[in-house]
Amino acid sequence: MRRAHRIAAITKTLVERPNHVFAVGDFVELFDVARSTLSEDLAIIRATFNALNMGKIETIAGAVGGVRYVPHLTKDQVRTSIEEVCARLREPERILPGGLLYIDDLISSPSLLSTVGSIFATAFGDRDPEYVVTVETAGIPVALQVAHALDVPLVVVRRQSRPTEGPVLTMNFLSGSARQVETMSLSRRALPEGGRVLLIDDFMKAGGTLRGLSDLMGEFACTVVGKGVLIETGWPEEKLIDDHLPLVYLREVDVKEQKVTVEPADWILS
Repeated sequence: MRRAHRIAAITKTLVERPNHVFAVGDFVELFDVARSTLSEDLAIIRATFNALNMGKIETIAGAVGGVRYVPHLTKDQVRTSIEEVCARLREPERILPGGLLYIDDLISSPSLLSTVGSIFATAFGDRDPEYVVTVETAGIPVALQVAHALDVPLVVVRRQSRPTEGPVLTMNFLSGSARQVETMSLSRRALPEGGRVLLIDDFMKAGGTLRGLSDLMGEFACTVVGKGVLIETGWPEEKLIDDHLPLVYLREVDVKEQKVTVEPADWILS
């Protein structure tokens, strides 16, 4: 197989499964080439990705050796992507009765969520999360893409337990916005004790859900290494958490003027 063909195949393999470590020997065997030849192929891919800011190709040293693709976005790439999301959120036709905002099409867009997953992977990748945790149901598509970008399992906390989950841990938490007591459950088999978890949610008002998730993780003796939110509202002003990372800040939905005030989070603009 010619070098151009090998490079195309290797690139596709690496990019389709971000952060997964592939054994160099497997590529050597697949293409029937010397390790030195494969190293040259990887060097070409690495240099191309670096030149175009398309992420990183990392080589892992060791007896066997490995290589992986790390989706790393620059600050400008993050800002451009989130500004595009904000532009779509400003569309007046998204305003629903009662001042609600329609976002289902955004959290169902594979291309958008793939970018969001890469952004959170860039932000939290160096904290070495072992699991991504979210609450059903709207947060699942967002969290799934983050888990894919990090190459870690997704753990879904249920509002109500299911018979197929076996023994579960159920706890009550206070919804920050409605000030109502809600319930969340997680199977004892879904998450081992002592894991490092990244919490992801699609929409946050007061932060009651993320606070509840944090408390639930404590019951599993897990360490929360980060909390990511796609959209955070400006109301209520008092939040139940303050150590989270939002991507979009929704300041106001003016039904009368048919205007949505939204902007990238402060850390993106800084």
